[in-house]
Amino acid sequence: MTTITATLDPEGPRARLILRFGRIGLALAAGVATALAHPPFGILPGLLGYALLMFLTERSTSVRGGFWMGWLAGFAYFFISCWWVAEAFLVNPDQAWMAPFAASLLPIGLALFWGTATALYRRFQPSGMKRVLFFAALFCLLEWLRGHVLTGFPWNPAGASWKAGSAASQFASVAGVYGLSFVTVAAAAAFAPLLSPGPRKSRIVTAVAGAVAIAALLVGGAVRLSNARVELTHTLVRIVQADVAQESKWTPEAYQGIVDRYVNLTARPGVGTPDIVIWPEGALPAAANDVFAAGAPEAEQIRRALQPGQTLIVGLSRAEPDANSFMGARYFNSLFLVRNTGGPALAVSAAYDKYRLVPFGEYLPAGSLLGALGVRSLTHMPVDFSPGPRPAPIDIPGAPRAQPLICYESLYPGFTPGSAGRPGWIVNISNDAWFGRTSGPVQHLNLASYRAIETGLPIVRSTPTGISAMIDPWGRVAGDQKLEPGESGVIDARLPKPAAVTLYGRMGDLLFWLALAIGLATAAPWSRIGRRKAD
Repeated sequence: MTTITATLDPEGPRARLILRFGRIGLALAAGVATALAHPPFGILPGLLGYALLMFLTERSTSVRGGFWMGWLAGFAYFFISCWWVAEAFLVNPDQAWMAPFAASLLPIGLALFWGTATALYRRFQPSGMKRVLFFAALFCLLEWLRGHVLTGFPWNPAGASWKAGSAASQFASVAGVYGLSFVTVAAAAAFAPLLSPGPRKSRIVTAVAGAVAIAALLVGGAVRLSNARVELTHTLVRIVQADVAQESKWTPEAYQGIVDRYVNLTARPGVGTPDIVIWPEGALPAAANDVFAAGAPEAEQIRRALQPGQTLIVGLSRAEPDANSFMGARYFNSLFLVRNTGGPALAVSAAYDKYRLVPFGEYLPAGSLLGALGVRSLTHMPVDFSPGPRPAPIDIPGAPRAQPLICYESLYPGFTPGSAGRPGWIVNISNDAWFGRTSGPVQHLNLASYRAIETGLPIVRSTPTGISAMIDPWGRVAGDQKLEPGESGVIDARLPKPAAVTLYGRMGDLLFWLALAIGLATAAPWSRIGRRKAD
């Protein structure tokens, strides 16, 4: 009797196919795991996805293979992190067909940054423990570029995996969210050598160093929070959330009802008379030119709702005549300070025009070319918005100076002065109604809260449908100072005093760049180019 044993040839086509699809699946799993570490999921063991990605890149047989490992992981990461963009295209039924393309094309493009990072790592990969620092440095360098190229899209950097206000998140007060990203990725990637061959002692020491780094984040942050004492100013702020769904704003019949809803919430009796009332970005579906025009009924309603001396902060679009522009005007997404001075009309005391615009939402990169291709239908204005000057603090009568940030701008570190010229608080108006009850508004609140940690300043955030909140200087939101998606109402709260000036406020991203320099130097690529051929 003859026994026949079937074996799988490790060099055969079937084995190569299984190996290839196995690596594809693991790369996608690495991206899924790291995405699920972010709020609202909060599965922090998913950070080990960075270790898996580093391991898969090292096991790639070529630079091209290293690129695809990073691209696949990045695609999965950004698909889960940014799927909510598809919700914006469901607001208008005529654009609903674009939703799956938006949900796919954005991660396809953003994943190029991850792929570039892993390709460079595969090309110049050093040996020993130092390769962990090199991986983290390259990865975070490309993440920084993702947040800045073509105005950038800094959504969910690795450091923001930690919920803002938690112990680990407090390291952002030292090195910013990008510095926290470096420590997070390096600490997680330190477990990658456990999967690779090599001296056992060295691999264990590397993993222990990663565990110590995470412990240091937790302990250091806990100490900072234990010394946190919220002190309140005399300024009473009212945050208005009217819960006006985006799809219900655009008919003439709905307009007056929206105005009434905001006006009634503004005038609602409370425990005291607010000094400042805050409406969100795009509160009314009309331009400021019309809302504040002489004799406009909306202006009179707003004036009556405000007490003499009260200030209203509101987000509206505006048009400015310009004979050299298409349609004879330029358009801005703006924040206005409006006061009831006791006279017969409202007084607009200050205005801020949004500086950092959303690509494909508020302007088209290469607008002439893409406009000719019909891509302009993705925007909701016949022409691009124009950017205003860089954000700067504004004066508010009878209240501390405020740093205005409109929507998308709250994703960016560094817009708010951290030491000299530091304002007393940050006001962030946003229109998250485009994204419904998805993970988008939850993550937007988390990302905006990091600006509080970095600067030591409280943030007052107003959105039409949630999440509106009062955020303290340590990035925390009290349960009774938040309006969830779908809630209509107001938050009346005294403005917290700023915390002490943070190290990040004094130094900016200097520590982050120093960490990158050290990490990149560990590879000594100038001494390795001749020893490793490009694949």
